[in-house]
Amino acid sequence: MTDHIENLLLEHLKRFQSGQDRMERKLDELTRRVSNLEAGLASVIQHLGYLAAADAQQQLAADGFNLRLERIERRLELA
Repeated sequence: MTDHIENLLLEHLKRFQSGQDRMERKLDELTRRVSNLEAGLASVIQHLGYLAAADAQQQLAADGFNLRLERIERRLELA
């Protein structure tokens, strides 16, 4: 009778260990996926920074064109 109980306990322990192994593999996979998402997000944030810098440069150029146009209008007495 005790052998039967011991075998039954061993079978349950093996199932628990198998389930735990599956959960650990899944956790490792999810950890890798989150790391990949974080790296991708960092890349997007960096790209947004580059776009903001480019936008600022274009705005500066447009302001310069506006100043030149105003100066030309004043010289030609168009304003």
